[in-house]
Amino acid sequence: MSRAEAVQASAASVPGSGPARPGPLWTFGLLRSELVTTVRRWRTLALLGVLAAVPVLVGISVKVETRGGGTVHGGNGEGPPFIAQITNNGLFLVFTALAATLPFFLPMAVGVIAGDAIAGEAGAGTLRYLLVAPAGRTRLLLSKYATVMAFCLLATLVVAGSALLVGALLFPLGELTTISGTRISFTEGLGRALLIALVVAASLVGIAALGLFVSTLTNSGIAAMATTVGLLITVQILDQIPQLHALQPYFFSHYWLSFADLMRDPVYWDDLVKNLGLQALYAAVFGSAAWARFTTKDISA
Repeated sequence: MSRAEAVQASAASVPGSGPARPGPLWTFGLLRSELVTTVRRWRTLALLGVLAAVPVLVGISVKVETRGGGTVHGGNGEGPPFIAQITNNGLFLVFTALAATLPFFLPMAVGVIAGDAIAGEAGAGTLRYLLVAPAGRTRLLLSKYATVMAFCLLATLVVAGSALLVGALLFPLGELTTISGTRISFTEGLGRALLIALVVAASLVGIAALGLFVSTLTNSGIAAMATTVGLLITVQILDQIPQLHALQPYFFSHYWLSFADLMRDPVYWDDLVKNLGLQALYAAVFGSAAWARFTTKDISA
């Protein structure tokens, strides 16, 4: 049985559901189907595998470099400079891994999933059959976006979980020193690591909405994925050009590394709030654009 047939069967099995007015249980079934289908794809598993491998490579590299009393050079406490603290506390591998994957690997993975959300269904010829079920275009689009956002969280937690495991195996754990120089307990540090992971996941909401919008513009999943990743790379390059400093605060990637401020004592909230607000703005703008495009699109596949 195909996924489209399974969705229709699920709709038929829900008491009181009909072609015109599917109930909440059917909506949950659609979302569950999207989540399961996305996670089970080999492409998704491969992306998660690559993300999980990054902390392993970083941890082993640091361990090899510091063997015999060597040191790892970091910076002034933003992003990758966390790497200088890994040998003192393996929990810093979580922060380092997130800082290493956030500029490209994490958003690229999200861009691939988001770009394929609608265009992949159209290219495979299953989109029309999904709409035959009593989903409605708005309901289906919301389910797709919710699935992409769930992947944002899953991908971030995979990186953080892999880093925590590797950090615990290769380095000592215990109290840690914040960027401000104060000492906090391991439990509090673990709590901040979880909060940082949630902030990083929320930082990907903008690229997820952008990718979903691009996905509604074409029937080729590959074209949508390539375009989304291309836009990601372009924005990252533009964000490094000094002459564009007036525009850079409006780029979705500009405040990504502000999560480092959660490791200050007290926490600096200014850039964190700007980042979350910017992601919400991108989600609203490109989510609305995706809805406007998808609800008026001629579906022939």
